[in-house]
Order: sequence, then structure tokens, then C-alpha cells
Amino acid sequence: MLCPEHDVRGFLLLSMNTILVGAQWGDEGKGKIIDVLTENADVVVRYAGGNNAGHTVYIGKNKYVLHLVPSGILRKGKLCVIGNGVVVDPIGLVEEIEGLRKLGVMAAPDNFVLSETAHVVFPYHRELDAQREVLKGKNKIGTTKRGIGPAYGDKAARVGLRVNDLVDPERLSEKLAPRIRENNAVLASLGAKPLSFKRVLADYSAAGKFLKPFVQNTVVLLHRAMQRDAGILFEGAQGTFLDIDHGTYPFVTSSNTTAGGACTGSGVPPHRMDRVVGVMKAYTTRVGEGPLPTENAEISDLLHGMGREFGATTGRPRRCGWFDSVATRHAAMVNGIDELAVTNLDGLDTLETIKVCVAYQHGKERYDFVPNDAQALAECKPVYVEFEGWRAPTDKARAWRELPPKARAYLKAIAELSNAKLLIASVGPGREQTIFV
Repeated sequence: MLCPEHDVRGFLLLSMNTILVGAQWGDEGKGKIIDVLTENADVVVRYAGGNNAGHTVYIGKNKYVLHLVPSGILRKGKLCVIGNGVVVDPIGLVEEIEGLRKLGVMAAPDNFVLSETAHVVFPYHRELDAQREVLKGKNKIGTTKRGIGPAYGDKAARVGLRVNDLVDPERLSEKLAPRIRENNAVLASLGAKPLSFKRVLADYSAAGKFLKPFVQNTVVLLHRAMQRDAGILFEGAQGTFLDIDHGTYPFVTSSNTTAGGACTGSGVPPHRMDRVVGVMKAYTTRVGEGPLPTENAEISDLLHGMGREFGATTGRPRRCGWFDSVATRHAAMVNGIDELAVTNLDGLDTLETIKVCVAYQHGKERYDFVPNDAQALAECKPVYVEFEGWRAPTDKARAWRELPPKARAYLKAIAELSNAKLLIASVGPGREQTIFV
């Protein structure tokens, strides 16, 4: 068996442009897998979402939590790009860049680029996000209240401001004033305090000045990189079932988190994409509201007791359940997933019996796909098969043959049930805890 370094190199030589997506409800451990695959990529592109997402990467004893900056920033010599499909909180981005610099990670215009047409998140977006959640009461979605949905709403309504407006002081002042007036009226109707135009303008002008050196036409940049045969890794945020079109609506995010979003969110056409890698945990988790068919108190208590499954962005405990192969099989279909990276296998090391959902029962009907209606999904009951646990630690394994036979059998089974090939098994957060199959 080849060592991981050779496996990564061979994989990326075969697949120059790779889309990496979450195959569940987000929080699948994409940050680590992106970091591993970035070793032999040239460019890493974030194409959707905002700072409502978080990628956590462990390098040695250091922990890095990223919200907007692509995970490739942690490797030298890589170009990191925030594409046009992302909505950017400039204050948060400046804080993230400065925070990375304090940790010795430099984000400079030669290795980090921001699309001039990415839309900007403003304070009124965050206020509207929070107030709308309050109004929903028990029907709340579970948003992070970072203003992502309202920012995408403005984008669709064609009243949003973009990065090229942010970095031009005159345009920013001219376009921001009517947006503040209009949104203050809406906030007043919701019982919220109005925003100060002068304060918002001052804060965002300062952020725009800081970010201006990073701003480019990223569509042209990426096409020129492809002309040089650069390998591009497209970094997904959230997961398939949080996609605005293909997720468990309305309990979804406000962007296309699936593989198609990589094209619209970057300007790289579909025929230039070579491979789709799906990331999924060896079990299932979800943050926020909405249906989770395999949710289970036993596995939730186990994982939370181990200090696992708390949100990187919010710190909220994640809801946990058994592995749902109906969901991952559906995700493989929607995204065109070629290969899988399975993370957090070591979280199951102590279990005597492990359940896997292989179908949904809805009344007299049996589904082998995910209903596109949240209420229908909530009414589904999981149909399980059981696997014998391996009852042995896996976190020290560094090669496929070092995993317990029952762990290998479990990994093979869930990959087969998901209709994709197994590429990676991850047995811990560290780079070295990565097994290429």
C-alpha cells in the first residue's frame, strides 16, 4: 500500500480540479480533509456561504478555526480565493486575517484573494436575521444569526452591495445610505433599534480600506490559473442537506452548498471539473432545527461526553445519530460524488453494536431517497441494520491494514451503501490521522 503522501499526489494528478462537498447536514470534518488534499493543490477556492460556517484544522498542538478564509491558508505556497458566490462580513474577515497573523499564518495579497463581486453582509442583515428567528417562535430554523440569509435575499432582490462597492468610499456612502434608511424602517416595525449610518459607514470604510489590496476579478484569476495547469480544490461549506434547493427545506442555509454551487460561485464551468469528493462522518450530526431521522440520545451522550460535536462557529452541541445511508446515497446522486472521505471513525470505537439506516418507512411506503419536504422527512422512521463494533482504539492507525477488521468492514459497507468509492478514513483531527484506502 502506498503511503498517504503518494496517495494524495496520485489522486490529485488524476483529478486536477476537485470539488469537495459535505454529504450530510454539515460539520462533516471538511476542514481537515481540505487541508490534507491541499498539500498537492495549487489553488483553494471557497465558493458559497459566509461566516456562518466554520472549518477546524489541527496541526500538531495548534488548533485553527476558520470561518471565511479557505483552509489552504495553513499551507505555504497555496493561493486561497474567496469566490463570487460567498457573502462576506468584512469586519469578521478582517478580524480573521489579523487573528491568523497573530498565530503566525500570513494572509497577504500574494496568497489570499477576495472576489470583487462577492456580496457584503451588513449589520442590518444580522439584525433582521435575529428578529425573524424571534418571530418564528417554535418554528425557528436555528440560524446562526450571522445575517447570511438576509444578505443572500438582498442579492436575489438586486439591492445588495458587493465588495467592489465596499472598497470605493464614494460608492459605499452613496449606496449604503438608502439601504440603512429602508432597513431601519423594517427594524423599527419589528421593535428593534435603528442603526447609525455614520457608525456603519465608518466601520465598513475602514474594513474596505484594509481589504482593498486583496480584491481582484477572481473569475479571470482562476481561468488564468487553469491555463497554467494549476490544480484547483473547491472548498464546500455546510452540507448537502442544508442546500437551499436540495436540502431539508425550510431548515436549510441560503446558498447552494452542493457541487453545482462550485461552478456558479467561482465562475469555473462544469466541464472543467474533474472529480467530486464527498465528506461524511461515520455517524450523522446536525446543528439547528429540522428533521434528523436517525437522531439518538445514546450516541449523542457518548459523543458529547467525549468532548466532541460542538459547533466551530457557535459552540452549540450538535444533534447526533446513527449513520444514515439513505441521506449519503441521495447526496452522492445530487453531487455526482466519485469518492468518499469518512471522518470521526474513532468516535465509534467503544460501541458494541452500531446501527446504520438503510431505508425510511413512511406509513406503508418505504423510501430509499430523502423526501424534499421537511415535514415528510420528519414523519419517516429509519429502517436499521446492525454492525458488530470493533471495541478497539483506531486513533493510532496509520494504514488501512492497521484498522480492526470490523472497522474496515463497517467502512466498506457504508461506502457501498452510499454508492461511492472509499478514498479516505480519518481517525482523528490531526493530519497524520488520515488513512488513504
